[in-house]
Amino acid sequence: MRDTGAPAARRPGGSGRLLGSRARLRWVHLILGGALLMPYFLLAQVVVGVIAGTNALASTPLTFIAYGVSVPLAAVTGLLGLVRQMSVVAVRALCGVPGERLAEGPARSWAARGRTAAWWSLHLGIGALVSGMSLAVPPMAVVLLLLPFVSALRDMPVGSGLLSTAADPYVSPFLGIGLLVGLVLCAAGAGALLARLAPVLLGPTPADRLAAAEERAADLAVRNRLARELHDAVGHALSAVTLQAVAARRVLDSDPAFVREALAAIEDTTRRTVGELDTVLGLLRDGDPARPDAAPAPTLAADLDGLLARTRAAGTTVTSRQDPGPAGDWAQLPEIASREAYRIVQEGLSNALRHGAGPVELHIAVTDARDAPGGKDGTHRELEITMTNPPGTGEALPDRTTGGRGLHGAAERAALLGGTVEAGPHAGLWRLRAVLPLGGGTGGGSR
Repeated sequence: MRDTGAPAARRPGGSGRLLGSRARLRWVHLILGGALLMPYFLLAQVVVGVIAGTNALASTPLTFIAYGVSVPLAAVTGLLGLVRQMSVVAVRALCGVPGERLAEGPARSWAARGRTAAWWSLHLGIGALVSGMSLAVPPMAVVLLLLPFVSALRDMPVGSGLLSTAADPYVSPFLGIGLLVGLVLCAAGAGALLARLAPVLLGPTPADRLAAAEERAADLAVRNRLARELHDAVGHALSAVTLQAVAARRVLDSDPAFVREALAAIEDTTRRTVGELDTVLGLLRDGDPARPDAAPAPTLAADLDGLLARTRAAGTTVTSRQDPGPAGDWAQLPEIASREAYRIVQEGLSNALRHGAGPVELHIAVTDARDAPGGKDGTHRELEITMTNPPGTGEALPDRTTGGRGLHGAAERAALLGGTVEAGPHAGLWRLRAVLPLGGGTGGGSR
């Protein structure tokens, strides 16, 4: 059987690992590290030269001492938070390390800064060695390769020991080739080592993972909020308009007055829904819910009567009992509770329109809950919404396709306020019951 696995077909051979594009990019990455070490190296040379009382460039041991001093200096600057972000960008572009294995953003914790400093030291320190070899080895290798053919080179004192113009002319070409192969092996090995260490030293810390999880949770919360708003506003409007149109079509010839009423309700529903949809899309587009031209969010006080009227225009009988309690007016409810309560009632009516059969009974009341924190006397107020209707027969609309998102969204709305939503069969009817805590008072200024 022929193996058609793509990864095996793309696997580079030995020459590819040493001279392929990835190896060359890693070599460039190392040379950049050497270039970044130069300011630290020059500073270390000055300090070492002053202490030794001589020019550090004139002494090979002092040069290596200056190199040893420059690497810790670089490690100190590696503690800066932005160094990790810069290093990650370079590693992704040049070392072939998958982005998901590297951290996002600057290092914030000291653990992440320490790991970044270690990476910075390795990158600059190893890069300086490879850069020095890349500058020194090729010219010497060329001299050794030409030594048998250019007699003038043998009179020039270049290099030392075997790697010099004093080497055997018949052996020097092999030494030159060996130098070039050794340089390639060192560069490829150093590049592979850094690529292997990058996820360890530049990968996300537990704090980074926690921050990423919190960011994803915040994004998900925003998406869920937008999904709830779109579902409740558009879903209810489509259900109401569909039933209103169906009812109007059935009595088109026998009851023109009802048809006119249904068409007016459709016009009002679509106009209001376009405004709500524009608000939600504006929030999705630029994240600004407070635009001056945005339609205000519907509330119990301002919009409940219109919602009930539009539902009745679809031919569904809705009986409503409203008891604002001590407040005496829905306008005294906290604004956020009034908004969420309106959406919960809207979803309950949408379910009744789509899946119910028969009249809908709605009861909204503010009640006192005992033995609970919130009020001075051990009580707090709750907004209780109860909606019942006979279960449907499947004739009102085609089969349900929403997957229960509306009831799930209503439960999320209640949970955000510390309340609950229950939906299911009760005494032969379908019942939706929501309880929203209002705290110890019903001040209208609360948001």
